[in-house]
Parts: sequence; structure tokens; C-alpha cells
Amino acid sequence: MATEAREVILASGSPRRRELLTNLAVPFRVVVSGEAEDSPERDPVRLAGELATLKAQAVARAHPDAVVIAADTVVAIDGELLGKPQDEAENCAFVRRLAGRTHQVYTGVTVISAGEAAGGVERTDVTFRDLSDTEMAHYAHTGEGLDKAGGYGIQGVGMALVARIEGDYSNVVGFPLALVIRLLRGAGVAVWGETGL
Repeated sequence: MATEAREVILASGSPRRRELLTNLAVPFRVVVSGEAEDSPERDPVRLAGELATLKAQAVARAHPDAVVIAADTVVAIDGELLGKPQDEAENCAFVRRLAGRTHQVYTGVTVISAGEAAGGVERTDVTFRDLSDTEMAHYAHTGEGLDKAGGYGIQGVGMALVARIEGDYSNVVGFPLALVIRLLRGAGVAVWGETGL
């Protein structure tokens, strides 16, 4: 079978990642890895890369003939990881921690093709504006941040929390497109009609 015709599988249930991959004109289907998103690793760069690789490997084992792409996003401030908040109160505490400060968003991306893995980790610095108690409580009450690392989504209501970003916006959404394009083309997948050289 020709490389271009190989099936692409997105190992993620994230609707944001599905939308961004669709925008690249890459036909794909979704197979959620089911891999637990926990690790003793505390370094955010290594953690993002490790979790993306674990997800990709879990799906690639079941679909060895496909090109599998997986991603994982972690948020850190002062070197401390902020995962997905458990409830509205913790979400409010996360937003309070980030208010008026700069934090880092890291997304690891791994592509496995023909048993070979390639990957990378993208970093973006995000600065929240100063927020009032009412604003923080309102945002937490929307529930938008409950399923997101760091407790907010920049592509939704959460964009109103942000004063500035330095780096790749799509990375903060959870799928750094420049890195994704490079890795997919490197695996022979056509993105916007072009494959890697």
C-alpha cells in the first residue's frame, strides 16, 4: 500500500484536536488510547512528551499499519504542574494562581509510523491579566475549564482571561500545528496536499 494511502489515527478524544487536524485537510479517524494520564515525572517538558508517546504507543499496538498521532498538554507555573481541576472550587483556585502572572503551556506530540516514533514538545508562555474575585468565580462557574489542563480554555470564554501570549497559539489550544505538520509530513502524510521531502 502506498505511504500516502495509509490510514491516519488521532489518538485523542479532544474536540479541539479533531477540529485542528481537520483544518489541515488530513483524513483521519479517532481512536482514544485509554492510556492513564498519570506519571511520576514532574518536569513539564518530559511529562508532555512522555504522555503523548504513551498514548501513541497504546493505539499503534492495536493499529500497526496506521500513522498514529497523539498529543498531551500540561500547564506549569513556577515549575509546578497544574492538571485538570477536580471541581469548580479547585478551578477557581487555579485561575487565582494564574491571575496577573505568566505561566507555561507545553504540548507533546508523537507520531508513530511503521513502528518508528518521532515527536517534540512545544512551549508557549501565557500571561493572564489581573482578575477580580468576581471574574475568577464567574469563569470557574462556567465549567469550561474542568476538562482542561490549567483549568482554562483559551479558545472559549477563557480568552478573556489572557493579556498576552508568546509563542504558538495553537499550542495553548492543545495541538501545536507547526510541530504537527512537520511530524505528519515526516511520516509521509499529505498536509494541504504536500508530504515531507
